[in-house]
Amino acid sequence: MQVQRPGIIQEQRLKMNPQLFQSIKLMALPVVELRERIAEELERNPALEVIEDKSTLSLEAASDSPKEEDEYFEATSDAGFTRRGTDEDSDEQRKFIEGALSRPESLQEHLLWQLRLQPIDEEVRSIGELIIQNLNSDGFHIEPIETLCKDRDPQKVEAALAVIRRLDPPGCATRDYRESLRVQAELLPDAPEGMLDVLDHLDLVEKGKVAELARKVKRSEAEVKEIIERIKELSPFPGRQYDVQEVRYVVPDVQVLRQEGDFVIILNDEEIPVLGINPFFMKLSREKQGEKPLRDFVRENIKEARWFIHSINQRNHTLLKVMRAIVELQRSFFANGPKYLSPLTLRDVAREVGVHETTVSRIANGKYVQTEWGIFEIRHFFTNSISGAGSSGSRFSKEGVKEIIKEIIQNEEGHLSDQAIADILARRGIPLARRTVAKYRKELDLGPSYSR
Repeated sequence: MQVQRPGIIQEQRLKMNPQLFQSIKLMALPVVELRERIAEELERNPALEVIEDKSTLSLEAASDSPKEEDEYFEATSDAGFTRRGTDEDSDEQRKFIEGALSRPESLQEHLLWQLRLQPIDEEVRSIGELIIQNLNSDGFHIEPIETLCKDRDPQKVEAALAVIRRLDPPGCATRDYRESLRVQAELLPDAPEGMLDVLDHLDLVEKGKVAELARKVKRSEAEVKEIIERIKELSPFPGRQYDVQEVRYVVPDVQVLRQEGDFVIILNDEEIPVLGINPFFMKLSREKQGEKPLRDFVRENIKEARWFIHSINQRNHTLLKVMRAIVELQRSFFANGPKYLSPLTLRDVAREVGVHETTVSRIANGKYVQTEWGIFEIRHFFTNSISGAGSSGSRFSKEGVKEIIKEIIQNEEGHLSDQAIADILARRGIPLARRTVAKYRKELDLGPSYSR
């Protein structure tokens, strides 16, 4: 007969309270997102206030130090109408206008402007506008032209396509890069004979198999080489020169400087306002009299404000400790440059700092460091060895070897094959297989030897 008996069990549990969850979330935020989170907390918690914010400038401070843009305005002919505009003033005004921020022209805008100047039928123009709006950033159709213009006159659709393909950049309004190259070749006034035949065998062109290509198109190798050189002058993706991408600005969370032979780590605290407790709330919290709900509201908000300030300070302190460990373990990188990046894992830094690996991962996520070699994501410093995981394998890191391969290709004389690059690396004491060199080269977005 089974009998249930009460028993006592002792165990340890980590309970995730709201304050701990908030601290973990703040740990992962980069400086830009942290400012937004601080603004949200200031709006939510009346007990929290900004004591100092170095990222903003008062009107008084701004008036004390005139900026370059103020000088531009003062040099224009509109500076109070107190003097006549001279030639020098006009030049300064023109420089200011030319230096103003402007949005680059998109591919669609560039093509539509040209289309409106063409002496064509209105229906052809209407179809042309529809086709242009259907182009992607490469200049190719998004929706198939048969689907897009299925209710339109086929002859007028062809007329619109012919007009658009002749516009600048030529070769747009095509299905893919193969058709675009053919269109551009047909538009060349001095295209070499046999160019279209060679374009029928682009796979051989890409692989540089000149002899086989010459046999297929029944021409000499010298003629084929001349045609290939002309093909290289064409643009397989004509729309990319007008590809308008939103500029993404990176604000580094920390900076590493070299001073007197040693490295100094500086936290970017100018982007983070100094927070404190509202004095009025502190005064209310000390009063013994008053309604209990009011006292509870004041004390709860002060408690949350203190925890929020503590969490930010903890984030900054941990970030500095992690960066100090990275600089120590990656000293060769900071001293000599990107190709000297050593293998490093989260475990190595966690052991050095005395925290868990997840804490290091969280503090490195989405944050950037400014060095004399450029701005890098903190995660960039964590890279595996070329033979083994992390620092337990070779002393050469994957990212460091990729930088060496990039340098070899940039300084190459002739066109080095992947095997030739592997041989050069082997002579430098970096054993790497040819297929691994090819893999790293592709990750660097560098073409094979015959296309460089």
